[in-house]
Amino acid sequence: MRTSDDGADTVDYGIPAPGHRLPAGTRVGGVRLQVSDLERSLAWYRDILGLNVIARSDGRASLGALEATVPLVELRFVPGTQPVPMRGRLGLYHFAILLPDRASLGAFVAHLQEIGAPAGASDHFVSEALYLRDPDGLGIEVYADRPRSAWRQRDRQLVMATEPLDLADVMRAADGTSWQGMPPGTIMGHMHLHVGDLREAEAFYHVTLGLDKMVWSYPGALFLSAGGYHHHLGVNTWAAGATAPGDTDAQLQEWELVLPTSDDVERARASLVAAGHAAEASADGVLAHDPWGTRLRLQPES
Repeated sequence: MRTSDDGADTVDYGIPAPGHRLPAGTRVGGVRLQVSDLERSLAWYRDILGLNVIARSDGRASLGALEATVPLVELRFVPGTQPVPMRGRLGLYHFAILLPDRASLGAFVAHLQEIGAPAGASDHFVSEALYLRDPDGLGIEVYADRPRSAWRQRDRQLVMATEPLDLADVMRAADGTSWQGMPPGTIMGHMHLHVGDLREAEAFYHVTLGLDKMVWSYPGALFLSAGGYHHHLGVNTWAAGATAPGDTDAQLQEWELVLPTSDDVERARASLVAAGHAAEASADGVLAHDPWGTRLRLQPES
């Protein structure tokens, strides 16, 4: 990584957004989920995933890491909601919770093994990850990053893959520390969405919204970010033939992208509008929809 004349971090890999470009300080915020049974989901997110209930009101609850006041996940009960069908829906593939270190991931692995909770596991070279599904079939990744100094690039792309994860080695990193829940410093690391077409997704998220391309030769997928991160957003066409979720499907209702300043949000809104996309500004930020109806809210950091 090097520093440009204006003080912004730049990197020697990836393809920068061609026009409007999101600033390096961009990050993923919280997610809002529609669930079929609030009590069941609350128990799962608390006992399995290790999130803490921050607030609760009629039909909804907000959850975050230990000691956090800003939620990572908001659950909303909608009567009549059905679990995600086996063939999937466009929209959420998974949201990804980033733990502060490998030791925390090791403690989480041990926790899942102790309670017998099923999970997939992958080594992506830039990160090590576990994959779970909530009671409604909504996808969740819990992961820890490898240091950026360990990331490799080839022909301007970051080298990412899906390889078996050495779970025993990850657990050793915990050094006997037991899992007490999502630790302080846990954040939302990235989003991964099912889309109908990668070129359309690239036009919306890269050309218009302003995310840089990080990996573009992964089969059926595209990975994008700001500030040289491996990805704040993944999009894929692995749910070929799926439709957008209906009103009674468990689903991602909305996800947040947090930009450093209000001016950054306004520039992103202007770029969306100039490309013909609706981008509604309010006190809660700017609400937009991708070409498949997935709702994205742009908010300033403060």
